[in-house]
Amino acid sequence: MSYIVAISVYLLLLMVYGLVLAKKKVKTADDMVTGGHRIPFIILVGSLLATWCGGGGITGSAGIIYSGGPWVGAITFAAPPIGIILLYFIAGKVRKSNKVTVPEIMEARYGKAASIISALCVMLAYVGVLATQLKAAADILVLLCSSSGIELSHGLALTICTVIIAVITVGGGLVSVAYSDAVSALIMIGGFFLAIPFLMHVASSQGAVLPPEKTTLTGGMTGVQLLGYFLPSLALMLGDQNMLQRFASAKNSDEAKKSNIGMFIGELLVIVSIIAMVTQAAKLYPSLEIPSNVIFQVSVDYLPLAFGALVMCACMAFIVTTADSYLLSSATNLTNDIYVKYIRKDATDRQKMLVLRGTIVVFSALAVALTLYFPTVLALQMTAYTMYGAAITPAILFALFSKRVTPAGGLAGILVGGAATIVWTMMGTPGGVQCAIVAVPASVIAILLVSAVTRSSNPEHSLDALYKEG
Repeated sequence: MSYIVAISVYLLLLMVYGLVLAKKKVKTADDMVTGGHRIPFIILVGSLLATWCGGGGITGSAGIIYSGGPWVGAITFAAPPIGIILLYFIAGKVRKSNKVTVPEIMEARYGKAASIISALCVMLAYVGVLATQLKAAADILVLLCSSSGIELSHGLALTICTVIIAVITVGGGLVSVAYSDAVSALIMIGGFFLAIPFLMHVASSQGAVLPPEKTTLTGGMTGVQLLGYFLPSLALMLGDQNMLQRFASAKNSDEAKKSNIGMFIGELLVIVSIIAMVTQAAKLYPSLEIPSNVIFQVSVDYLPLAFGALVMCACMAFIVTTADSYLLSSATNLTNDIYVKYIRKDATDRQKMLVLRGTIVVFSALAVALTLYFPTVLALQMTAYTMYGAAITPAILFALFSKRVTPAGGLAGILVGGAATIVWTMMGTPGGVQCAIVAVPASVIAILLVSAVTRSSNPEHSLDALYKEG
């Protein structure tokens, strides 16, 4: 019961904090979407970190580490730091373009059709990522209630978590999200690092050691399997609108780049803490029925109440901060890139705010429905990441850096990447090959081939025009 109380208090304070900030700082739709381009550096860093470190990392990815061992964790978790290094070169470009959403960049380089289709792909992918977070949050509540002798259905737990996340997001958009993220980032890192020494002591005192199969470099996995877990995260990060939206909220290009450095340091701390914690748990649990629950399980079973409660709050912080960010981004896409552009071009600021908030509620409901389709957090996580990483990331990188890519090439990459993800997933990942291994290269090849065939001078959609417009 104490764990439930601790998490309830944390979530209540998070909601109140976000709503109070929103009342003070959110006056327009632009404030809600970009924070008025004035999010402070330290808040921006915390928001970037908390946004990326979500429920997938502490459930699906934690389950991979538990099954394969720490070296497997190091390999699969190498994707985010590599992505952050590459993002350094992307951050300034995004801020310089002065574009808020991915479809805005797509339209500037590839035209209206690419803008609309990319908006739909982003929304589909982000509802999937949101569903991942909701499923993980519900798992936490169910486990904690069960450990306290309380029966709570997964459906009710899912509903509770969804309402809380929607309220935080509806209340103040990026302002409440960013500031709440920054607070949560501190809880994440602090909670995990305080728990690790204690778990190491418990494992040592019990003489618990890692099973031999979990001490190898690959943990019994093939290179294709490891690549299948590595590539989706890398592909998502490099073109992630959440990252781009926060770069757009920075005061200038230099601030955007510096925030990326801070995110890199924070991400390393998070990765080390998750791998270390799951490794100790793997010593204590020779087998677990649900590997994705390993962090939650070890916290309840082996940590003192104060430490356990802090870790569980940290886990919920991972989830909430990622969920509200992806929810806001998908709502921003529908509002800015579909409603304002094609339905009501003369929409007032009040109308934009209403659509943003209404969309947040609708997408929350869709995410709940999506959780029913996928059996595990990991399956949902990989599919959502790949949808974005294959359909959007190659096209957005070519849009920002390549002078030779054509509108037809960019559009082809979006269509092929999205279609390959859907088809491969519906086929049940033939041969056990993760979808990203097929879909991402297919998107890149489509961009290059179609651009080569349709290459022509088009000043309207040139690379120089993208930055001149900004």
